[in-house]
Amino acid sequence: MEFATVKAMRSNSIPSQPQTLSLIQVLVCGGLIVTLSMGIRHGFGLWLQPVTQAQGWTRETFAFAIAIQNLAWGVSGIFAGMLADKLGAFKVIVAGALLYALGLMGMAYSATPWLFTVTAGGLIGMSQAGTTYAVIYGVIGRNVSAEKRSWAMGIAAAAGSFGQFLMVPTESFLISTLGWQQALTVLGFAVMVIIPLAWGLREPGFGGNASAKRDQTIGEALKEAFKYPSFQLLMAGYFVCGFQVVFIGVHMPSYLKDKGLSPQVAGYALALIGLFNVFGTYIAGTLGQRMAKKNILAFIYFARAVVISLFLLAPLTPITVYVFASAMGLLWLSTVPPTNAAIAQIFGIQHLSMLSGFVFFSHQIGSFLGVWLGGFLYDKTGSYDVVWYITIGLGIFAGLVNLPVKEITIQRTAGSTMATAA
Repeated sequence: MEFATVKAMRSNSIPSQPQTLSLIQVLVCGGLIVTLSMGIRHGFGLWLQPVTQAQGWTRETFAFAIAIQNLAWGVSGIFAGMLADKLGAFKVIVAGALLYALGLMGMAYSATPWLFTVTAGGLIGMSQAGTTYAVIYGVIGRNVSAEKRSWAMGIAAAAGSFGQFLMVPTESFLISTLGWQQALTVLGFAVMVIIPLAWGLREPGFGGNASAKRDQTIGEALKEAFKYPSFQLLMAGYFVCGFQVVFIGVHMPSYLKDKGLSPQVAGYALALIGLFNVFGTYIAGTLGQRMAKKNILAFIYFARAVVISLFLLAPLTPITVYVFASAMGLLWLSTVPPTNAAIAQIFGIQHLSMLSGFVFFSHQIGSFLGVWLGGFLYDKTGSYDVVWYITIGLGIFAGLVNLPVKEITIQRTAGSTMATAA
């Protein structure tokens, strides 16, 4: 009976208007945009030592800029989502690509910590809000049926993971052959490829003064979501996701070098995370069509805590690093498809980009703390040990808070914005 009810309720989240873009078009264009945007940002940890050594800055200076980047990404993601829901994704993606190029160029030639924070932090953070998951998932939600939505989100997340596998070694090669400044300049030009790809995501119905039909205002949608306990629990879990992945992604190269391993080991490790995350995100998205998404999320967070614990207990060698990177890769961004698919299933798709943006804002607060605390505590203690222990404890916490999530589509009474679980 409960299964039949859930299946019936899912039909409420299917768009009222016919699909405007083909599934292949959405996945190819959206996937390539995420591949490039996420691929570049996953390699920023490779610049930590070259930049700080060349400029004479502390690691905390670099870490603070990246922390601001994550915070700016989270804050801007809310407004990028609102604009994408109202005006369509195309304009938002183009603006994001232009900011990305400007930010990379500024990152390359910033002479002071303040200017570095503005460009590497503020500009790139805002650009990522318009070129990554929240906006792309809004397009998927509006153009892909509920029966394939979680799977399609898994494909998009896998594309971002492949970007990490592809771009991190590329960025490492560019740094070693061209130098860190010229490498950033090349990436600044490369990111402009996003603009023609965005053309493929122009949705009819968003041109001119047209906008999607809405049963709720932005204020009503937000009031509904923030009064719903499961939305708050998803935000809490996503906070932990941000803390863990950004701390590891930015600080692991320096952690390994401090332990006497070569920079190539870190580059290969980040590439392995990206490679295995292709499989992890695809599997998570596929399972999200068949299993409770909260159980998938709980498993991922518990598994992260176990994998990190074993990594710290094992002897540190290139082999153990590669095993750790492969295991973490399976769990890296695999939280993204079930989290966003759960939001779409609960609240529908009218304000999906905006609600995903709010949940992602929580993720980015965690990212801010993870990357900044990594640099701060290292400078204070000369070690990353305390932050590693925090990531383990947070993994257990996130696993626990996802278990009570209710994924059933809410029912709205006529003339009211309040909703109850079906």
